[in-house]
Amino acid sequence: MINPTFVFGLGFIAQGLFSARLLVQWLLSEKAKKVLSPDIFWQLSMVASFLLLVYGILRKDIVLIGGQFVSYYIYIRNLHLKRNWKTVFPLFRWIIISAPVFSLALLVFNKSGYSLEEIVDNPEISVQLFTVGTIGQMIFTFRFVYQIIYSERKKQSLLPPVFWIISITGALIIAGYAIARNDPVIILGQLSGILIYSRNLFLHYFVAAKQKKIKNI
Repeated sequence: MINPTFVFGLGFIAQGLFSARLLVQWLLSEKAKKVLSPDIFWQLSMVASFLLLVYGILRKDIVLIGGQFVSYYIYIRNLHLKRNWKTVFPLFRWIIISAPVFSLALLVFNKSGYSLEEIVDNPEISVQLFTVGTIGQMIFTFRFVYQIIYSERKKQSLLPPVFWIISITGALIIAGYAIARNDPVIILGQLSGILIYSRNLFLHYFVAAKQKKIKNI
């Protein structure tokens, strides 16, 4: 049995990195008076996502695992769009790409402890709770699906306003799921994230619009 302090410590580190990416993105956006999509946002996202994937495995939380597995590769694609990915040493690129797949492969072939079967059949997560968590995670993950489709069309990595609206919706549902699971890592992360998501919407709809209006005068 892995020490719970280590498990929650790992989760808080992952959540700290997620919070750091939002904080940097927010500060740079405030300075520019418009919503930005900086390289560091995606770099921190990728590292944090893998750590939260491992945290999800240790917590036997299939909802977390599924969401992070999808988001992780969207973060990598955004680094492609920002022409940042190829600056990473080729061997490290292969390690980064294969790490989540390797982690899930271990779950499939592991027959005791942290096996995929035990995670799926976790008695701590009822069918109702699983349903709520899955809906929240699907919405939360869809924000990046929407974001990458939008960015691919624009041929650059962008964070459109709908991204933040979806983020707030998914965060509220996941926060409720985390409260039911007594998971302080996810509760803290989602509630703090909602503040920055809301601020980015304000920047887009009010500050940026005001700047544009001033330029047109």
